[in-house]
Amino acid sequence: MEIATGKKVYFLSDFHLGAPNEVESRKREDRLVRFLQDARKDAGVIFIVGDIFDFWFEYKTVVPKGFVRILGTLAQMADEGIQLHIFTGNHDLWMQDYLSKELNAKLYFEPQQFTIQNKQFLIGHGDGLGPGDNGYKRLKKIFTNPICQWLFRWLHPDAGIQLANYFSRKSRAKTGNTDELFLGEDKEWLILYTKEKAKTMAVDYFIFGHRHYAIDLRLNEKSRYINLGDWIRLNTYAVFDGKDVQLLTWEATK
Repeated sequence: MEIATGKKVYFLSDFHLGAPNEVESRKREDRLVRFLQDARKDAGVIFIVGDIFDFWFEYKTVVPKGFVRILGTLAQMADEGIQLHIFTGNHDLWMQDYLSKELNAKLYFEPQQFTIQNKQFLIGHGDGLGPGDNGYKRLKKIFTNPICQWLFRWLHPDAGIQLANYFSRKSRAKTGNTDELFLGEDKEWLILYTKEKAKTMAVDYFIFGHRHYAIDLRLNEKSRYINLGDWIRLNTYAVFDGKDVQLLTWEATK
């Protein structure tokens, strides 16, 4: 993947649009639209690394209501020639082909390796990677099972989306403020995962989301692990200028 002179690659994740309510979600969506309008000036490629939505399920002829402002902005950017790469997260892993068709975006369901300007990137949402979190790993097998998805599709969208939102709120209440704390290198599952991968893979940048905590950690002389944080509390993102990656905070007052 080559980027044009003067253009940059942007990485961001974990918008969770739809949560915790319509008012707060709309404020976040407006903030993201302002950020993307800024990024349009020099973006050549944008990676959205999972959990755009707090819940997303594509029925055959129905998609969840709302989110037209951010989807319209992304469509405008795609029409202008900006490459869009979208990863599913644990909250929106039921994507099918809607965003691919409407936004001309490339969609990924697992971590993917890229070469950008001769630098090696391993990019993914980050859910279910590394040791531990076995309960979620079992749950993910159910969520991604084609038979289970077929059965869920038979629920009326009003019932299905309401049920999913209920469990999302319940999960968030259970985790509490865990996302605001750094657990230590020996307990951060994605740090353990990237350290192990760095032993056998020649990767310059491991870029993940999911954690909702901004992290920029050097793993060894060659590799760095970057977690993108979120847009619920932090407004953090990363940008690659062709030479180096910076983890930055966008000021909402812009």
